Amino acid sequence: MARMAQAAGGEVGVLARHLESGLTLSMNDNEAFPMASTFKVAVAGTVLAQVDQGQLALDQLIAVDPRHVLSSEGIAEIFPFPGVSASLHNLIESMLTRSDNTATNVLTELAGGPAAVTSWVKLLGVEGMRIDGDTNGIVGRFYGLSAANGSVQAQLTQMLAANSPLESNAAFDDDARDTATPRSMVLLLSKIAAGHALSPGSADVLLGSMERCITGLKRLRGQLPPGTPVKDKTGTIGGTANDVGLITLPNDRGHVVIAVYIKKSTKPLEEREHVIAEIARSVYDYMLIESAGR
Repeated sequence: MARMAQAAGGEVGVLARHLESGLTLSMNDNEAFPMASTFKVAVAGTVLAQVDQGQLALDQLIAVDPRHVLSSEGIAEIFPFPGVSASLHNLIESMLTRSDNTATNVLTELAGGPAAVTSWVKLLGVEGMRIDGDTNGIVGRFYGLSAANGSVQAQLTQMLAANSPLESNAAFDDDARDTATPRSMVLLLSKIAAGHALSPGSADVLLGSMERCITGLKRLRGQLPPGTPVKDKTGTIGGTANDVGLITLPNDRGHVVIAVYIKKSTKPLEEREHVIAEIARSVYDYMLIESAGR
């Protein structure tokens, strides 16, 4: 993994754990990395925990406030005008399958804000992960935008029209806010997959949406055998490229929970994605061989 990571042109952190046996592979797994959109797993988990408690319902309609709109696939792309409402279930689906920033902003507020998401994660015993903002906050911090100056979406549109997007931001990369260690993300996903975080129905909602994710087809999934079941969530901003998820091994050999994080990279996104794919395939092959003798 260390040899493969050199091609990323930045810092790489990995943790992969065979869910059933506990067999683990790791590299820089206690290093903090910007989560980018992988934090949306924690947002979905927090909201679904409230569904389990009867505080929310999957079929309830949630209004999309215009202040939550931020460019990405999903709501902002399809519905350019105010007056949108969607069910909680559809917002989760859009957030996890398309990394919908607008849906994420709505759900983060519905969850009780970033602090409530961090509290839910800590309640599960997951340390090394902190959620400090919604997507407006994360994108705003990367580009130096402030909600005090009006809509983050409007500021971002104006800035991108005048300049090319930032390729990197050293201060953002070193900021402790909205970061996770690969170890913390694998622990969170492991608890969800093993049924220790949510009800079976809510876990199925979250993992089902992750299985339909379309944003990272060249990352964890990129070099795995065709048809390999993968449930994942990507994250990308500046020099960061991430993918986290659950890989199912063939022939009832179990599941691998994996988090691959890259930060401070100077390489094109395609090269970073290739590194993630290579590491995932290496982990897959190793776990497949090892699980055969267990």
